Amino acid sequence: MAVSLGEEIMLLSLDDESGAAKGETAARWGVAAGMLLELVMAGRVTVRGGSVEVFDPTPTGDALLDGRLDRLTRWVHEASSSRKVVAWLTRDHAKGSQDVVDSLVARGLVTEEKHRALGVFPVRRYPEADGTVERELRARLAAAVLEGAEPDARTSALVALVHATGMHPQAFPGLPKKQVDPRMAEIADGHWAGVSVREAIRNLQAAITTVTVVTVLSVVP
Repeated sequence: MAVSLGEEIMLLSLDDESGAAKGETAARWGVAAGMLLELVMAGRVTVRGGSVEVFDPTPTGDALLDGRLDRLTRWVHEASSSRKVVAWLTRDHAKGSQDVVDSLVARGLVTEEKHRALGVFPVRRYPEADGTVERELRARLAAAVLEGAEPDARTSALVALVHATGMHPQAFPGLPKKQVDPRMAEIADGHWAGVSVREAIRNLQAAITTVTVVTVLSVVP
C-alpha cells in the first residue's frame, strides 16, 4: 500500500495502542511539510527562495494529494503578496493533519475512537488497526539510519522531515538523539535529490525551524 510522506509522519506520531499523538505539534508541521514535498516530487509545485508556487495544477490521481493541491492553488491565487512557505505551513498544518488522519482511517490503517474527557470535552483517538505499513516504514528508517543502508529517495525525504521536525523520539523510540542525529543529518543534506527537490527540502527545513521557534516563543509566559 503506497502512503504519502504526510501519512508516514502521522503513523510515526500516533501511539499504536492509545491512538494519541506523540509530539503532536511537531507532527502537524511535519505532515504539512510532507504533503508539500510530495507535490514538489510530483512536479506540481516549486518551493524556492522561501516561497511556494504552483507549477502544474493537474491532478495527480491521489485524492489526498489532490485535495492539498487544490487548496494550495486557491491560496496562491488569493495571496496578493506573500506566498511564503511559512505562511502556507501555518495555514495548512491543522487541517492537513486532520485530512491525513481521515485518510489513514479510510485506508484501514487506524481506527477512530471518540469519547469525552472529564465527561465534557470531545476527544478523538486513532489506535492502530493494521500495523503492516508502519512496520515496513520503521524497518526502512532503521535500515537507513541505524544500519547505514543506502535509502531510496522517498525514505531519504522522510528522514529529512523527521530530522527537521525533531521527531527522532517518535521515529526511534528509546534511542538518544546523539545516536541517530549525525546519520539523519547526512541523509537530509539532500545529495540524493534533484535540484528542485533539494532546494525544496532546504526551504522546508528553514520554514519548520521558523515556525517551531515562533510556536515555542508564543507559549512562553
